[in-house]
Amino acid sequence: MFSGSRARSPIGSAEAVPGYLEHTHWLRYQEFFPGALRSTTTDSPTEHWWSWRGAPLHLDVVRRDDAAAKLLMLHGIGGYGRMLAPYARLPSLSGLEYLAPDLPGHGLSPAVGSRLTYRHWVDCVIDLIAAERVADRRPVVLFGVGLGGWLAYQVAARVPDRLAALVVTSLADPRSPDVRDGLVANPGAGLLSEGLARAPMLPVSHRVPLHWLLDITAISGNARLAAAYAADELGGAATIPLRLFRSYLRLPPAVSPANFTAPPLLLASPEADRWTPDVHSERFLGRLNAPKRSAPLPGSGHMPRAEPALAELDRAVRYFFEEFRIPH
Repeated sequence: MFSGSRARSPIGSAEAVPGYLEHTHWLRYQEFFPGALRSTTTDSPTEHWWSWRGAPLHLDVVRRDDAAAKLLMLHGIGGYGRMLAPYARLPSLSGLEYLAPDLPGHGLSPAVGSRLTYRHWVDCVIDLIAAERVADRRPVVLFGVGLGGWLAYQVAARVPDRLAALVVTSLADPRSPDVRDGLVANPGAGLLSEGLARAPMLPVSHRVPLHWLLDITAISGNARLAAAYAADELGGAATIPLRLFRSYLRLPPAVSPANFTAPPLLLASPEADRWTPDVHSERFLGRLNAPKRSAPLPGSGHMPRAEPALAELDRAVRYFFEEFRIPH
């Protein structure tokens, strides 16, 4: 997918700072995906840095001037853009121009100041979409993987007119206590999660280990993949801003589900997701008034990676694009 692609940065240019040639833990995830979807250090997206509100934001980019649309991939809490590269190699998506940010405070992107919140993440994605629309007016497809699905929905609720389509693998609303119970590692963490959701104030700049807040072992039913994630200093072994996590649990969407009427949405939910079970996503999907479709991913955990689930994801995306005439 990536070889021969011409890359350009939407704003600014690449900086001489350590990137994913130096931070190589993402390569450990490749063995868990089918061979055609794997990336290497010589066949991966081009890295760029974009200045957002004065802070550097890392972007994985594959420019295709002849592509009919752009694919903007979003990770969630505990993820980063390079983890998502295999999904962009799916045949239904591989012809699109591709961007995957490391959102502030995650991956290689530093936090923006000391008061980073989930609303900043939403604003960052909206500003990135706006910057891309300055370059050209091609349609944008937003794809939220895992907990990134909730972020994608939050963005779409704010700027539905700027998106051609929304694809997510989860729509679990973290404001719901039963959703929070599924995210956390133990009953003590559940009480912490509930307390964070209700607390009026938190220390401004405090960072905590991700595994204090989320059950990081639930990212996959494959023990070796879960272990790889747990050892990833940019993933399961990272620390994250506590204010960011607290605001993730609390931030309401810009519109209620009943008032969400666009863009068309595809939920491709893993059937064996321990982190955000599909029942939560299907329940939220049922409340939306936008054109919507649903496709279960058989036998898949939170991070779809096995061939049957990925084949179903590819088929569902292709049919979804064709039904709603999304350029691809």
